[in-house]
Amino acid sequence: MTEYDLDATDREILYALQKEARNLSSSEMAERTDASSSTVRKRIQRLEAEGIIKGYSADIDYTKSGYPIRMLLFCTAPIPDRGDYIEEILAIPAVISVQELVTGEENLLVTAVGETDRDITPVAQELADIGLTITDEVLVRSHESTSFDELSGE
Repeated sequence: MTEYDLDATDREILYALQKEARNLSSSEMAERTDASSSTVRKRIQRLEAEGIIKGYSADIDYTKSGYPIRMLLFCTAPIPDRGDYIEEILAIPAVISVQELVTGEENLLVTAVGETDRDITPVAQELADIGLTITDEVLVRSHESTSFDELSGE
């Protein structure tokens, strides 16, 4: 994979996709970027091929969907191996994300959701079974995110 330099059009496309991917057509993105629809479609294909756009997913409110418990599990793995655990962690039921941390004792942050705290206990056990040490657990009340403003040309 080569390093790809984003230009203003690429950044505008990424920003638009972050904000409202489901509701925007390539024609609407073309209007925003002063490019043609075919250019926008080609740019999106190239951004996907370069791995800049990794996929498309729904932003789910887990609480409203019946899974009100969100737990952050800070884990420690051997530093040279921490990235090797990611796929195995993501395969654990109830795990929704893994972040590789590069500073501090904890070097993996695992997020899991469940209906009750009892749903998280098996996740913690599976993490221990694959050789991770859980150093801290944090119960999250709410989680919100936004688009990265630096991608916007405004």
